[in-house]
Amino acid sequence: MEWWGYWWLIFPLMGVAGAVAKRWEWAARRRHERRLETMKMKAQLKTAEIEARSLTQQAKRKGPTIVDTTASVAPNHLLERLFSEHDEITARWLDYELDVAKLIAFPAMSDGRQPLVAAFLRAKRTADALRPDSADANVSEKQVSEYLDAVGAYAVAFEVAEKDARRLRDSTFTEPERKRLERAQQLLKVAVDESATQAERNVAYKRVRDELDGLILLSDDAVEVLEKQVARALPSAPDAAAPAPEPEPLPIRRDDA
Repeated sequence: MEWWGYWWLIFPLMGVAGAVAKRWEWAARRRHERRLETMKMKAQLKTAEIEARSLTQQAKRKGPTIVDTTASVAPNHLLERLFSEHDEITARWLDYELDVAKLIAFPAMSDGRQPLVAAFLRAKRTADALRPDSADANVSEKQVSEYLDAVGAYAVAFEVAEKDARRLRDSTFTEPERKRLERAQQLLKVAVDESATQAERNVAYKRVRDELDGLILLSDDAVEVLEKQVARALPSAPDAAAPAPEPEPLPIRRDDA
């Protein structure tokens, strides 16, 4: 059969290409928005720097007792804003890393082999390395600018990786592997169910670990969080000394005369 016998493949390929194009268009738009936000924050930083230098020059003209500091110092409020955004992104990432239910539902977020996740992890390392020790740290304008860019890239990389992981879900696994993930999800509900007995929870927890073995690698922190949930104290039993309520009398049935 000649190649034109496969003309019908054009339509599904067009659909796939369209979906990919939309995903990259969204990522490009988000990167553009982050660049605008970065430019705005840089402008605020520059304005604060100019004002600080002007005040320093005025102080120096008033007398020699003023300390001459020519190093650029970032405004505390700007670093605090960056710290807050940095911490928020990290918290959102840890929500996937520590919540086994979310790991099972969106396994790509814990898979460093996925290109977008790998890019996010690189952006995280860069932002963490450039983060000043505190909002009061004596840092230059260049250091703050680099940290600002790193936090922006960190935010975009996370959103792109998260969107892709939610799109993929368990599609990268085989059918038998997906069934194992489904069983693990159901068993997990029993493992953390406070109405189940401790023995039932322990058995369910062990089976969850067995089902995930070789599919999803749980971090030590995720295992610790899950084990605490499994070992959580059961609700206290009713007081044995309290008298049980008396049952209401059943109505007397009378046969019709």
